[in-house]
Amino acid sequence: MYFPVSLKVGGERCVVVGGGPVALRKARALLRAGARVTAVSPEFAPRFPRVRRLKRRFRAGDLRGAALAIAASDDPGANRAVHAACRRRGIPVNVVDVPELCTFIVPSVVRRGRVTIAVSTGGLSPSLARALRVWLESFLPPALGRLARSVGARRRRILRALPPSPLRTQLLRALGRLPMTASR
Repeated sequence: MYFPVSLKVGGERCVVVGGGPVALRKARALLRAGARVTAVSPEFAPRFPRVRRLKRRFRAGDLRGAALAIAASDDPGANRAVHAACRRRGIPVNVVDVPELCTFIVPSVVRRGRVTIAVSTGGLSPSLARALRVWLESFLPPALGRLARSVGARRRRILRALPPSPLRTQLLRALGRLPMTASR
């Protein structure tokens, strides 16, 4: 079993090993989250994002200062080397499509502004997670992100205006239910 968590990687150094289409998607996702991405690969796919590129094979020293690593190489030996180096250094690592070499997995994600819904099958079936994500996307309105900002602003006002109390707790809980009652 995995423990679901969202990592704050903004400004953090993250390493992607591989230069193909899968590595490209992982690098883009890390960039969207604000990470400083270093990619290591002898070759890079066309349209690979503008990141720090090390055009060569992976070396364990490439992980220096990294907050996390993703091994997305088409070379199983390189992926195992990334896993081993990360484990020695205590760096979270995802080896794409090899759950037994992962200390974390990347869920399929639906985003509506700051609202993020992650779908995971614990590495058993990424295609099922993707299908569930597509299904969820069809139900969630694009305006959900704006709604979250509005509710968040109200929450901040309540927290500033009222000291900790049963009334404040009651108001905050009611605020969380507003979107659900408004959508009926």
